[in-house]
Amino acid sequence: MKLLLATNNSGKLAEFRRLLVPIQLTTPNELGLRLNIVEDGVTFAANAALKARAFADASGSIALADDSGLEVDALSGAPGVHSARYGGEHLDDEDRCRLLLRQLQGVRQRQQRSARFRCCLVAAAPDGRSCTAEGYCEGLVAEAAVGENGFGYDPVFYVPEYGCTIAELEPAAKDSLSHRARALKALLPELTATFPELVE
Repeated sequence: MKLLLATNNSGKLAEFRRLLVPIQLTTPNELGLRLNIVEDGVTFAANAALKARAFADASGSIALADDSGLEVDALSGAPGVHSARYGGEHLDDEDRCRLLLRQLQGVRQRQQRSARFRCCLVAAAPDGRSCTAEGYCEGLVAEAAVGENGFGYDPVFYVPEYGCTIAELEPAAKDSLSHRARALKALLPELTATFPELVE
């Protein structure tokens, strides 16, 4: 049995494929599945659960969904659950990074630019079984976008222990510290225990 990844985001799919090696994966595109899910939950966990259940019910398969985003302390946790739509649907990743940097103009002290990437994962089956896990990565909002790797806010998320943004890291390094990687590491034993058919 294959695990359905409830996303067509190419960046997320690449991470999932690297980090869920023991499990066979499929995508909505591969199944010809088109769902328009309103992510109106007030937490990452609520939105991930909405997506996982919707894709599980529509496909008849076990579905894994994530909801993730950037929480900036100086902005009272924004963009948070609105990270993917921050500033409006018409903006792309680069526009959203520019918007974030503009909102933090004048905030110079490093500790005031503290932020974290947070990810909640939910796997759900049509029969009601489910499991969940969360991961996060602490860092700072950089003063300028740097780096070509990654996606989303990676070019403006500075990781002090590496001395660079996530977008400057190679995939193997990102997989050792990213919020999604940490959530997947926490989820994997729960996933195989809850859904043994995925590894049989």
